[in-house]
Formats: sequence, structure tokens, C-alpha cells
Amino acid sequence: MSSVVAPEKPASNTMGHKEVELILVKEQNGVQFTSSTLVAPTPPQTNPSGEERETWGKKIDFLLSVIGFAVDLANVWRFPYLCYKNGGGAFLVPYMFFMLIAGMPLFYMELALGQYNREGAAGVWKICPIFKGVGFTVILISLYVGFYYNVIISWALFYLFSSFTSELPWVHCNNSWNSPNCSDWADNSSVSDIYKSTPAQEYFERGVLHIQDSNGIDNLGRPRWQLTSCLGVVIVLLYFSLWKGVKTSGKVVWITATMPYVVLTVLLIRGVTLPGAIDGIKAYLSVDFLKLCDAQVWIDAATQICFSLGVGFGVLIAFSSYNKFSNNCYRDAIITSSINSLTSFFSGFVVFSFLGYLSQKHNVALDKVARDGAGLVFVIYPEAIATLPGSSVWAVIFFIMLLSLGIDSAMGGMESVITGLMDEFKCLHKHRELFTLFIVVSTFLISLFCVTNGGMYVFTLLDHFAAGTSILFGVLIEAIGIAWFYGVDRFSDDIEEMIGHRPGLYWRLCWKFVSPCFLLFMVVISFATFNPPSYGTYTFPPWANMVGWCLAISSMSMVPLYAIYKLCIVPGKFCNRLAYAITPETEHHLVDNGEVRQFTLKHWLVV
Repeated sequence: MSSVVAPEKPASNTMGHKEVELILVKEQNGVQFTSSTLVAPTPPQTNPSGEERETWGKKIDFLLSVIGFAVDLANVWRFPYLCYKNGGGAFLVPYMFFMLIAGMPLFYMELALGQYNREGAAGVWKICPIFKGVGFTVILISLYVGFYYNVIISWALFYLFSSFTSELPWVHCNNSWNSPNCSDWADNSSVSDIYKSTPAQEYFERGVLHIQDSNGIDNLGRPRWQLTSCLGVVIVLLYFSLWKGVKTSGKVVWITATMPYVVLTVLLIRGVTLPGAIDGIKAYLSVDFLKLCDAQVWIDAATQICFSLGVGFGVLIAFSSYNKFSNNCYRDAIITSSINSLTSFFSGFVVFSFLGYLSQKHNVALDKVARDGAGLVFVIYPEAIATLPGSSVWAVIFFIMLLSLGIDSAMGGMESVITGLMDEFKCLHKHRELFTLFIVVSTFLISLFCVTNGGMYVFTLLDHFAAGTSILFGVLIEAIGIAWFYGVDRFSDDIEEMIGHRPGLYWRLCWKFVSPCFLLFMVVISFATFNPPSYGTYTFPPWANMVGWCLAISSMSMVPLYAIYKLCIVPGKFCNRLAYAITPETEHHLVDNGEVRQFTLKHWLVV
């Protein structure tokens, strides 16, 4: 038996993508059998406007980009401390609960939204035009976060350069930046003064930030050239990672997204061999179920879920918009959100092995060295590393990890802004390199305020207001717009069109009821528990708090402002305007015929 494939014959269709006829010829015992099939080539990936859209080079590029964005510095400096403070292993109960009812459903929702509509954070709202303002909200939030997040990376780069020395500069108190109050751990007679006068604390505040040369946010001084240079290097790295789109950023994340896992593993192996490390890990995992009776524990868990997965920054929408239409976004959501949570848990072993060692070495209680935020990674952890043999090598390894954790998260935030605005203003598509340069340079110029002598005050203000209540509000409006106005049933149909099956009842109930209620609760809690920002003993003046609130409101106000604008530009009576504003743009012809799904009771009741 032999077989021959005949040459392809083009079909008579001469317009667009041509079909080809495949003729299979088989010969058996001198008799030929033929069969033919018309095969249409796979069309290029396009967005709803019909334009061809760039896609990821490989599936793994997308997964690494999402993981790299979601797994950031907060996984190292916040989750382990929250777990320790809130009952150890018992904290995992509310954490996993909120992950299942809100974290994963919202993560899945954003991936599916971007992949189906193939647009950025603003463009996807063609499904319900009146909500496009929330797209501009999340774009603004990502831009604001970039103003100060890049500064953290520049601090890490400064520390990295400072680590290439035989003796780390934060070991002793005999440096030019040290104050008379500086003393080594062993010389401290008062435990309460440990953090205020250790060499590592003074190196960060006086040697790196030079905060002693400023008396507040109204006396910033000039940008320091050392930090400005580091910030410039970070901006250059970001630009050349993003300027060609996902084809370049998808390759960069092969290093930036995988490096932290290599370094964390190396640090864990070293950490568990240190004296006192097991005590630290035991304290990290100790289970105190009585803590679950404290409402603050549940609030901390809910807050951590909201911010750790990266929902609401527009990044997941932007990244998934470059996927192939038939990509299994459901599987991606489960994999990447799970990896993010597991990374947070794993990093706790690394952090507390070193904290346990530091606690035993200086003979102080663990709660005196356990802390979160920048103080952990730029004060406590360097202090512990400085006591190890070959400390310079370990410091280089640690700060390379911080760099890689920060860079890919910063890339994600920038891509959200670039993709969101380019998809909204089509004229920018032909000038991506120049537009990317404009965004990163603008970010650099604003960030200069954070590298002045008083830059830490600007940093604290931005960190407090840029992405707090505003991002919770943005995700709440996003969830309401998709599940209620666009319709959870219609959204499920879109997902079925992509991956071949509809989301289960669990996901649909979470999208329509559970997640919006959770987010509404978080917005209320955010307002109810608001505290003005402060740094140490410094209290911000009223005008600074007003500036902070203006920053937060500027992003949130995009939702009502755009809704009013949309209702005003549509002609006709109010009901007609509303119908056009809440109906997908592809269905406006149905409105002309008086068919508006949202004006029927079935639309609001169906799940």
C-alpha cells in the first residue's frame, strides 16, 4: 500500500484568506482511492475592530509575565509578616477562603475579559460603554504606582552596587552618615531603641535616603545624583524591555520571573543551616486558632488577597489581550494565582529562617526583629546577611532577587498603561517606541521627587493614596459592570466560545454575588479604617493629605465623569441614551429595534 499527497489546489475564492483543497491519493492492489478536503488556514489574531494584533511568541512567555507581575516585593515583605502576626498557620484559613471566593474568580474574570475582547483596560469596555471610565481609572492607578514603585527598584540597585565591597557599609557606625546615636546590636541596652540606631537602619535612612537633610515634605531638596543614576538605569531597563511590545518583554521575563525562585531556594538552603532558624520557622508556622476570632485578622487576609494577585491594575487584561483567542484562560488563572500564593508561603520560610537566626544572635525576642515593608528588605534582612561569612556574596544574591522581583512587576504596570492608551488611541500603534519612551521618561521625571533628601515623604504619600481605596473601588465597578450590566450569562457565553465550555455555577455565583459583596465590604472597611500617612514620628501636614486625596479621587472620578460624558454625547431621550450606553457596541442595531436586554427582568435574574 502506498500513498501520495497531490499538490494543493487553490479554491475559487480569491478574496481574503483562501481555502485550499487537499487531495489524498491511496493506491492498494493497483486501485487508486482519492479523497479531498477543503481546509481554511487559521486566520490571524485580530481585535474586535478587525485589525491584526500581536500575540505572545510562546505560551510560556505569557505565563511567566503574569507570574512575574503578580509575584512582587510584597510576597517577600508583607505576607510572611502577616502570617506570623495573625496566628501563623491559622492565618491561612481566612487567606484561602478569600482566595477562593474573590481572588481566583476576579483573576479569572480579568484574564477572560482581556483575551476575548483583545483590547487594553479601556478598550474592553465596548461591551458596556458607560463603564469605560473604570478602564481609565486602572490605567491612572498603574501610572501613579509607577511613580514610586520604580524608586524601590532603584534602592535595590543602589544596595547591589554597595555590596561589591569586602565589608558591607551597614556593618559599623564609623561612617560619615552615622549619627552619635548609632550603636551596634550588642551595644544596645534598650530594646526599644534597636531599630532607631542600628547601623543598617542608619545606612538606609541616612546613607541612602539622606532623610536627615530634610525636615519634612515641604523641604525636599534636590534629587541625589546617586539615586537618580540608579533610577535612570531602571528606566532604561524598562524601556528596552517594553519598546517592541510582548515580543521583547516576553523574553525578559524568562530571567526576571525565574530568578527569584532560584535565589529564594539558595537563601532557604543557607537559612535553615543557621542557628535559631528552626525557631523562626516554628514561630512562622505556629497555629493560634483563637486569632480567628479577631476581625482584624480577616481584614488583613482580605486586603492581602486584593493586592497580592494584581487584580485591578489593568495588567492582567493587557497581558491576556495578546493571547490567542482559543487559549485556555481558565487553566492559566488557576495555575498563576496558585503559584502566586505558594510563592508567598514559600518566601516565609526564607524570611523567618533568617529572622530566627538574627533573634538568637542578638538575644532578642523574635517580635523585636519581625517586621514588614521596606524595613524588612532594606534594614533587617541586610543586617542578618552582614553577619554571615562571605556576606558580600549573599548581599549581591539577595539584591539581585529584589531587582528581578521589582522589574517584571514594573514592566506589567507600564504595559497596562501603554496597551490601554494605544488601544484607545489607534494613532499610537504606529509609534509604539516613541510612545513608550514618552511614558517611561514622564514616569522618571515625576519619580525624581522621590529621590530627593525628603523623597521618602513623597514616597510614603504616594504609597498611601495611589493604589489603596481607589483600586478596590475600581475592581468593584469592574465586577458590577461585567456581571450585572454586561451579564454573567453573556460573559459565560464568551468564555465558552474561547475555551469550549462554560464556567461552572460556582464561578458564575462568585462573579455575580460573592465577589461584588466582598469588594463592597473592602471599600467600606478601607474608608472606615483610614489613617493619615506618617513616617516614623513625622506627621504629614493637612495640605499633603489633601494632595493625597486629590490623587486618589482623580483616578476614581474617571468612572462617573466618563459615564456622564457618554450619556451626554448620545442623542435622543434619556432612556435611549441609557440603552446605547449600557449595550455592547456590536448590538447597537438591536437598540434601534427596541431590543435592550438590560431592560428585561430575565437579564438581571439569570446566573
